[in-house]
Amino acid sequence: MAITPLMPVYPRCEVRPVKGEGVYLIGEGGERYLDFASGIAVNLLGHSHPHLIGAIQKQTETLMHVSNLYGSPQGEHLAQRLVDLTFAETVFFTNSGAEAVECAIKTARRYHHARGNPHKHTLITFSNAFHGRTMATISATDQSKLRDGFAPLLEGFKVVAFDDLDAALAAIDENTAGFLVEPIQGEGGIRPASQAFMQGLRKACDEHDLMLVLDEVQCGVARTGTLYAYEQYGITPDIMASAKGIGGGFPMGACLATEHAAQGMVIGTHGSTYGGNPLAMAAGEAVLDVVATPEFLEHVRMMGERLRSALEQMIPNHDHLFESVRGLGLMLGIKMKTDSRAFVGYLRTQGILTVAAGDNVVRVLPPLIIEEADIRAFVEGLSAASAAYELPAQAA
Repeated sequence: MAITPLMPVYPRCEVRPVKGEGVYLIGEGGERYLDFASGIAVNLLGHSHPHLIGAIQKQTETLMHVSNLYGSPQGEHLAQRLVDLTFAETVFFTNSGAEAVECAIKTARRYHHARGNPHKHTLITFSNAFHGRTMATISATDQSKLRDGFAPLLEGFKVVAFDDLDAALAAIDENTAGFLVEPIQGEGGIRPASQAFMQGLRKACDEHDLMLVLDEVQCGVARTGTLYAYEQYGITPDIMASAKGIGGGFPMGACLATEHAAQGMVIGTHGSTYGGNPLAMAAGEAVLDVVATPEFLEHVRMMGERLRSALEQMIPNHDHLFESVRGLGLMLGIKMKTDSRAFVGYLRTQGILTVAAGDNVVRVLPPLIIEEADIRAFVEGLSAASAAYELPAQAA
């Protein structure tokens, strides 16, 4: 048999983790890796966090899953916490970020249907975005690496340049339902939107009765130093997708919305077999217990500033490789002058885990629990690796 038992859709690397401790992953042979990727912004409490483990263990002893045909005390409680902490007035729980974005798309379209305007079904999206790998979420992008071979794609999306308010406003027509945007593009290269852009989208939605749909799957849940990144833009969305860190490593996501935006989401319009099961809700509760406090968010902001400063001081020593640092909080990107994917691969051989992104960027997404000693270990290791790194022949 030529094909592998695991469908070969990932270019899996040589790192084979079997255990995690705090900010480290441990491989089959005992190899230790400093994990500044954290499962691509998922393991925000690091590995083997006692409060998260305890909450999941306790819940497994009582009830792991029931149908959403029944009442959900666990889901109701976590939803109320999210409502109290955010702009939202209602929440739908999912199993992943892509599902959360799918629910957000449906909510936006259903809003206009409920108001007697079913022709308003097109979402304006933005270049180099990443919203997931379902048919709807790849249809919302302009990235050929996500779309090739999956035609026909779904209609109802119009892509314009990211952070270009004039282009976004010019794209509005009689069929526009709203905007779908990442406040900080992750896969696209850690590119924060400008204040003017985000505030301009909010103003346009208010003026034209459109939905502002935010994809905070990667940048949400304390990653940027506020519980959600929209808080730093002085706006509120109508609908928002959240996932990744929300379960601390347990698969879950959420679609949050105002009552006004969710007016079309009535009985029978959406559902999920596993979404919002008691085990996922226990994980989500444990994460919020830790991160949704002023003290923890201040810690993230402080560590983000220290990490950025340390990287900025390091870059001039290796200016043949690096250009700059960008991002917010502990969602940082190092812009390179060479192929970031090759460099990320090299870092793995030196015991450092990061993530490549578009625009030749190295994503630095550590667990949010990092301390100054972890930052020193990372920057010192990165600097040593940079000094020893040999540029690929074509880049040399």
